[in-house]
Amino acid sequence: MLTAIVDYESGNLHSAQKAFERVASETGAGTVVVTSDPDIVRRADRVVLPGDGAYPACYRELFEHTGLFEAIDEVVTKGGRPFMGICIGMQMLATRGLEYEPTPGFDWIGGEVVRITPQDPALKVPHMGWNDLVIDHAHPVFDGIETGDHAYFVHSYHFKVADSAHRLAHCDYGEDITAIVGRDNMIGTQFHPEKSQAVGLRLIANFLSWAP
Repeated sequence: MLTAIVDYESGNLHSAQKAFERVASETGAGTVVVTSDPDIVRRADRVVLPGDGAYPACYRELFEHTGLFEAIDEVVTKGGRPFMGICIGMQMLATRGLEYEPTPGFDWIGGEVVRITPQDPALKVPHMGWNDLVIDHAHPVFDGIETGDHAYFVHSYHFKVADSAHRLAHCDYGEDITAIVGRDNMIGTQFHPEKSQAVGLRLIANFLSWAP
């Protein structure tokens, strides 16, 4: 089995690569490659799309890599292979993002990416650090993960889904913050599983064994 972590020059991939390689080795889940080659993405059994920084910059970088999104789209929406988006890689699943300027998304999961607006003025933005997950809908990627488990967040914007069935988990930061979205063969995490210690590694392991 081949898992492709997409490299489109929008984020530090080192920690994600190491976490996925470690879990794949421990669970016998095959090979993990970091790649910007559309042909390798097309051969992948699973696709992971990370993203750090600002939504518009990540979107532009991805589409400036000729043929890369088309390969991802072919594998995920037409081929039905498991997909995980991380941080802005998750946000780009939305219809559009509103960071700095309206920017289109993949529109794979309806909704908008909007700025966090905590009701408590003492809560600073960006939302940075550990927070409790609240599971909204059961999903195979939650095997061994429960409400109250901690994940590591670093972000100023979050995904307001159009259909609540697509919000799999949230956390509280002066308002409900979307933590995980999902539909069909795709999931996305606002937090960084590769930085979320045991919970993150368990989520990665579940993703690598998931057969939607």
